[in-house]
Amino acid sequence: MESMSDRMSNGTLIMMHGMTGTSEKMEDLARSLVPEGWSTLCPQAKIRHPTRGGFAWWLFGEGVTEEESMSQMEESLSEVLEKIPDGPIIVGGFSQGGAMASALLETEASNSIVGLILIATKTARPDELRGTLPFLKPRPVIWMHGERDHLVPLDVGIEHIEIFEQSGWPVTRLKHGKGHMVNLKQFEQMREQVSMIAKKSHR
Repeated sequence: MESMSDRMSNGTLIMMHGMTGTSEKMEDLARSLVPEGWSTLCPQAKIRHPTRGGFAWWLFGEGVTEEESMSQMEESLSEVLEKIPDGPIIVGGFSQGGAMASALLETEASNSIVGLILIATKTARPDELRGTLPFLKPRPVIWMHGERDHLVPLDVGIEHIEIFEQSGWPVTRLKHGKGHMVNLKQFEQMREQVSMIAKKSHR
């Protein structure tokens, strides 16, 4: 019989919520995606959104300067890094959480990352990402974005994923005709890709 410690050692799926989200809301998605034998971790941001409720990894606009935004992002990344367990990890997120997942490649966690899940998101630091990826071993990236996304326009999402493609990272594109959301019709395909990443990480 497999013990909990054995299961925990297989790897961890880390999924981060978007702006105004919570770890609880992200947990349902993570549990639906998690590969067999892996555990889930859904950190919660610490910055409470001033007008819309929920939490943010960083704020922008509304009197917040770009420098302050990036400082908040760095602090959020540090807090997530403290929670990351040993072993292989698949990191991902929705919207702002996906931007956090990409940014983790610029940290010491990059050696543990075996794949990424980027949903309805963009890069917060394109120049840094472009400068980092060529020096890392390519890993699989699952990308989902809606053609009618009014919060993160499709062309912005494509700019993000093309940074990975131009650096030779293998990308599975799951484009759909809906808005700022997880497209459930493509969910099974996403889950299969996540499972494949997990299996390859233990070869």
